[in-house]
Amino acid sequence: MKLITYTHGGSTHVGAHANTGSTVVSFTQASGGDPRFTSMLGLIQAGEKALDDARSLLDSPPKEAIHSFDEITLRPPLPNPPRVRDCSLFIEHLQPAFLNMARTIAAKSDDPEAEYERLIATGNFDLPKVFAEQVIYYISDHTAISGPDELIIAPPETRQLDYELEFAAVVGTIAKNVGPQDAEKAIFGYTILNDWSCRDVQGRVMSSQIGPARGKDFDGSNTLGPCIVTADEIGSPYGMTMTARVNGEEWSRGSTSTMHHTFADAITYLSSARTIYAGEVIGSGTVLSGSPFEIGKRLKNGDEIELEVAGIGILRNRIQLSY
Repeated sequence: MKLITYTHGGSTHVGAHANTGSTVVSFTQASGGDPRFTSMLGLIQAGEKALDDARSLLDSPPKEAIHSFDEITLRPPLPNPPRVRDCSLFIEHLQPAFLNMARTIAAKSDDPEAEYERLIATGNFDLPKVFAEQVIYYISDHTAISGPDELIIAPPETRQLDYELEFAAVVGTIAKNVGPQDAEKAIFGYTILNDWSCRDVQGRVMSSQIGPARGKDFDGSNTLGPCIVTADEIGSPYGMTMTARVNGEEWSRGSTSTMHHTFADAITYLSSARTIYAGEVIGSGTVLSGSPFEIGKRLKNGDEIELEVAGIGILRNRIQLSY
């Protein structure tokens, strides 16, 4: 199923793309107000029985629960995840990104080229081996969730807003010490994540070596959507084409087949002696060439960005910059 959260007639609904593909079905409405279908998080937390009941509602919905796409407004499919962690499951892009970060920092000096050479010589911008050896992650702001077609307003202090083309898994259970053989079964579904990043701000704070921090921390900085595709419909998630377009022009293309670590690796690692929760989001990190920063391009005010992952759909947003 392609699960969505949307508004219609002033109310919020949890539902899915209808089997016809031209309409959506409101589980909220079709179930007569069943509390399991009042929010996406509630549906995820209710477990497999709730998913089975949702499939039954999708197969034979009452007429009043069927809405056309032009009648609804999509919201983030999961507006209130209990936690969001962005992982470095793709690692190919990291070395070019680190070098570009050094360029950004050096550009502020009187002699940018000499400063760049000095920074590189420190070794601080080499790719540490630990990225290949284990899953590296940081905690994202789970309150800063935005959704399809929302306007993304860059913070006033940045002069370089970037998109990041990412894939994400949604956890479907509360668990601890999940073994590798069970990790895939802990995944509820998959969505697209745009990890918006203020590169100039990020460059400054990362010189402290404590993470991206303020460079990825602003209202709406984590965009999810347009839907959550349940794990049973995706099958293997490691052969999906990933594409980014700006104003209709393709800027980035990659594949989930290039992930160095899998989501199963991430779940095994994250749940080791720690609890993972139903509804939490695990980001993949950026696919190679998956941000303007890596390919020497810059976004401008009013640009429309489309991130697409085959089998999930297109996550579209327009940006507003103050520069």
